Order: sequence, then C-alpha cells, then structure tokens
Amino acid sequence: MKMKFLKNFISKYKHGWVLSYFFVYIIWFSYLERTVTKFHPIHSRLDDLIPFQEVFIIPYFLWFIYIAVTVIYFLLTSKQDFYRCCAFLFGGMTICLIIYTFWPNGHYLRVDLNSLGRSNIFITILSKLYSVDTATNVFPSIHVLNSVGAMIAINKSEKLHNIVWLQWSAFILTVLICMSTVFLKQHSILDVFGGLLLSLILYTVVYAPNRLRAASKARQQVSKSPKLIN
Repeated sequence: MKMKFLKNFISKYKHGWVLSYFFVYIIWFSYLERTVTKFHPIHSRLDDLIPFQEVFIIPYFLWFIYIAVTVIYFLLTSKQDFYRCCAFLFGGMTICLIIYTFWPNGHYLRVDLNSLGRSNIFITILSKLYSVDTATNVFPSIHVLNSVGAMIAINKSEKLHNIVWLQWSAFILTVLICMSTVFLKQHSILDVFGGLLLSLILYTVVYAPNRLRAASKARQQVSKSPKLIN
C-alpha cells in the first residue's frame, strides 16, 4: 500500500525533479564560501546611516520558510506556476553564483557583537549566523532576489491572486526580509538594489511574455466575436 502511494505520488509530482538544482547550488555556493578570501568590497554611504538592529533576525530567518513553503505549494498545486517560480528563483541564483565566481565580492559592515554592551536571544542567534556565513558572495543579494521572486509568484498565481490578505502578507514579509539584510549588516544597500534590479530583469523574462500572450489571446477572441449590427 505504501509503495503504491509512493509510486502515485512520484508519478503525479514528477516535475519536482527541478528541485535537484538545490544540490548544484549548495555545492557551488559552499565552494565559494570556502575559497573566496580576496574580494571587491561593497559599500555605500547609506550603509553607514543604517543602524544595527538585531531584532531583524526574525524576518531574516523567516526567509527560509517563506521560500520553502512557496515552492512546495506550487509543486503540489500548479505545474505551470511551479515551473515559472523555479525559473525565476533558480535562474536568478545561478546568475548570482556566476557573478560571485567571476567577480568575488564582500563587505566589512559587520558589527562587533561583543562590544554592543547588550546580550539577548537575537544577538546569540546572529553570532552563530556570523560564524557559519562569511561576509562574501553578497552582490546581488539572493535573500532579496528570492523574496521578490516568491512575492511575484504568489501575485501571478490565478488561485492566489485575489486573496488580498495573502498578497499583503507576502508584500510586507518581502519588505521586512529586504530590510533585515541591511539592519543585520549581512548586506550593503547596494546588494539590495542589485537584487531588485536582477528581479526586474527576471520578471521581464519569466512572467512578462505570459502576460503579453494572454493579452494577445484576449484581443484575438474579441476580434473573432460576432459584431452587433445597429
């Protein structure tokens, strides 16, 4: 019985093979994290005006749940939305990895957590993040890119488009995640702008053609419809 269920599940959701990209991404990104020591520093004067706020560790880590839930939802509910969402996310992540590989970049924005004069659960979590995640491979920000990609996927879904509270929730969470990258000093504001620009480019490639085709199809249907004679 269990084997039959497993076979049916695999057959129904065989398009999930796309998720194997994560193995490529993890290996590639981990290699860069280990090997990139010399890099082009990313910095803007705006970075110096943005205060450090450890509470933003909450939306920063919500990113992992946000992306996972979005991808899994579309995997289970809509093959078309799933493919478009993955094309946006994985295409963007690949572009980022190529940039990191041929133009190593990083920053010197992180604060000395021991000199803050305060201690709380957020700082403890952030210190562990700092210890395992280097301040390299930051431009464009994958956190920003994927957050915007998930928001767009939710907005463009026929099933989800009219759920107002969900659309607003996705928008607010996306904004908070983008903010978290700079308030935690994980990224420069330039990394955020880079992620937004790449998101715009990917939107025109992944989603805009579908919108144009839908508009063209609508015009064709109108032109074929019988005209009323006065």
